[in-house]
Amino acid sequence: MSRAGLLLLVLAAAACQPSNEVPTFRVEAVRFSRQVTADGNLKSTKATPLSAPHDAPQSLKIAWLVPDGSLLKKDEVVVRFDPTDFNTQLQAGREDHDTAGNKMYKTNTEASTTRTNLRRDAHQAGDELLAARQFKFDDAEVFSRYQRVESQIDETLAGRKKEHAEGVLGVRDKLSAADRDLVSIEQRKADLKIRNAEQGLHALEMRAPYDGILVLQRDWRGDIVRVGDTVWPGSPIGEIPDLKSMKAEVFVLEADAAGLAVGEKATLSVEGKPGSIITGKISQVDKLARPRFPRVPVQYFGATITLDHTDPSLMKPGARVRAVLDVEDRAGAFSIPRQAIFEKQGKKLVYRKRGGKFEPVAIEIGSSSAGRVVVTKGLAKGDEIALRDPTEEKDAG
Repeated sequence: MSRAGLLLLVLAAAACQPSNEVPTFRVEAVRFSRQVTADGNLKSTKATPLSAPHDAPQSLKIAWLVPDGSLLKKDEVVVRFDPTDFNTQLQAGREDHDTAGNKMYKTNTEASTTRTNLRRDAHQAGDELLAARQFKFDDAEVFSRYQRVESQIDETLAGRKKEHAEGVLGVRDKLSAADRDLVSIEQRKADLKIRNAEQGLHALEMRAPYDGILVLQRDWRGDIVRVGDTVWPGSPIGEIPDLKSMKAEVFVLEADAAGLAVGEKATLSVEGKPGSIITGKISQVDKLARPRFPRVPVQYFGATITLDHTDPSLMKPGARVRAVLDVEDRAGAFSIPRQAIFEKQGKKLVYRKRGGKFEPVAIEIGSSSAGRVVVTKGLAKGDEIALRDPTEEKDAG
C-alpha cells in the first residue's frame, strides 16, 4: 500500500466522531465567479501630443504654463518659455559678428598696405636691375677691374632684391588669405550663434492645435511639469485628448491577478460621480508586475479596459476610476467553503461523511476567492463534507 493510502486509512480510523456533532456542507455543482477590484485613471484613446519645439537649438526653461485640465481654444498659448538665454546669446553673437568684421577690415587693410609696399620694393628692385644692366661696367679697356666687379655685384644684388620682394609678396598674400579665412570662420560662428538665438526666440510659444482640454505629462513619480522646469527639444509636455473616445488604465495587485486575461468583463465607476456605471472589457494586460509607486515594493499588473461607451459630460481624462473585474465565471463548479479544506502532511483533503462517520479524501483545488475554493478532483455531486476537523473533536473528547 502506498504511503498516501496508508495516511488516508489512519485518518479514517481516527475520524470516528459521530457526524451529528460536526457541521457539514453538501457539495453541489454551482456557478463560481471571482471578481477583483482595481483602480486607475481614464485616458483618451486618441490624443494630440504637445512637445517642446523640435527646432529649438538648446534646452528651454518654462516661464508660464496653462494649469492642468484647462479648457483650450484653438491657437491659444499653452506654454511660454524664458527668452533670457536666447537674448543673451543673440547679443553675444552680434558682438562677436562686429568683432569679426573689425578683424576682417584690419586684416584687409594690413594686407593691402603690405602688398603695396612689397610691390613698390619689387618695382624699385626691378628699376635697379635695369639700371645695373644698362650702365654695366664691362669694358676692360675703359674700367678698372674693381669697377667691373662692383658693377657685376650691383646687378646680381638688384636681381636678388627683385626676386626677394616678389617672393615675400607671394608669401604675404598667402598669409593674408589664411588670416581672412580664420576671421571668416569667426564670422560664421557668430552668424550661427545669432541664427540659433533667433530660432530660439521664434520658438518661445506653444499654441493649441484645436479646442480641447490640456492634460499635462506626468513623470515616473507622478509629477507634472511646472514653471521653472527645463525641457529639451521634443520632450513631452502634455496632450490634448479626444473626449469622444476614452479608455481606462487600472492596476491590479499581483496577489489578485491570477486569471486576469484579455476579454474579461469590467464594471467601472468614476470617483466623485455617485451612481456612475461604465462597462467595458479588458483589452490589454501587462506581461510583468511592477511597482506602482516609488520606494513602495508592492507589485501591480497594469490592465487597459476598452469602454463600451464614452460620456464626455461624465468622463474626463485623468479622472480616477474604480473597477470591478470579472476574472472568472465558471458554471458547474464544485465550490466549497475554505474552512472545509485541511492540510495534513503537505496534502490537501476534506472529510467526507460515509455511514455516519467521516473519512479523509485527498483533493485537488483550482481557483479560489476570499471564502470559497473550487475543487477540481476528489469530490462528487451530493458529497457531504465536514466544516471542521472531526479528528480534533475526537482528540478533545
